[in-house]
Amino acid sequence: MNKRIAFQGEPGAYSHQACLETYPELEALPCRTFEDAIAAVRDGEAELAMLPVENSTFGRVADIHHLLPESGLHIIAEAFVRVQISLLALPGVRLNQVESAMSHTMLLGQCRAFLERHGIHRVTGADTAGSARHVAEAAQPEMAALASALAGEIYGLDVLAQGIEDQGNNTTRFLVMAREPDFTRRGSDGMMTTFVFQVRNIPAALYKAMGGFATNGINMTKLESYMVGGSFTATQFYADIEGHPDDPAVARALDELDYFTSDITILGVYPADPRRH
Repeated sequence: MNKRIAFQGEPGAYSHQACLETYPELEALPCRTFEDAIAAVRDGEAELAMLPVENSTFGRVADIHHLLPESGLHIIAEAFVRVQISLLALPGVRLNQVESAMSHTMLLGQCRAFLERHGIHRVTGADTAGSARHVAEAAQPEMAALASALAGEIYGLDVLAQGIEDQGNNTTRFLVMAREPDFTRRGSDGMMTTFVFQVRNIPAALYKAMGGFATNGINMTKLESYMVGGSFTATQFYADIEGHPDDPAVARALDELDYFTSDITILGVYPADPRRH
């Protein structure tokens, strides 16, 4: 049986593209929700899961930070995927025939200038690839979809325009999840460590907890907070740092963090994607 990598969405989604670009040797397994993709790995239906965490234009992907700590999985890699948005339509349709474009809200917001310039009305769809499939099935020449060129290939649509996103560097960062952690040093661009923590209920706890990273020269590339358990006082922090937990400076910083926190969970140690820099 072919080894598989799970992703959320339909065939042709940008997560599908990320799977093909990063692990071309694995069979891509589409899943209805992020929870389903995680469960596919946890239950042994897939070896890995490809999960988007943030986009350079749109920001954080909702719900992912809540799901990762409870998933039971571990981050073993990251992948930066350039998101090129295409306007897809039925074969033979010309751009001046298109009256509306369907896609996920996130993509519609990333192509405002192009759509306004061509007088194309925005229609919200469940997701990008699903919108492409809907356009193919509806067979209405005035309707188009915003999705990947891969989705166009899969659903038999023509690319009327490509690279129409407002930001030319539009990129999505994905995390690759597996059942077992991998703390080995690998790759040639350094290591990353991702963890979540909750600070103790003492004055200036977060400020003091972060001090160890500053004094030890550790670059923290991401720090985000979100509520847990529906409480306004229970805040969990999600952090990415450059380095490996066995690096002396990182070890000292994590020891200092531990003193000011009630809980620390390392979600993964993995090589930095070359495109990060």
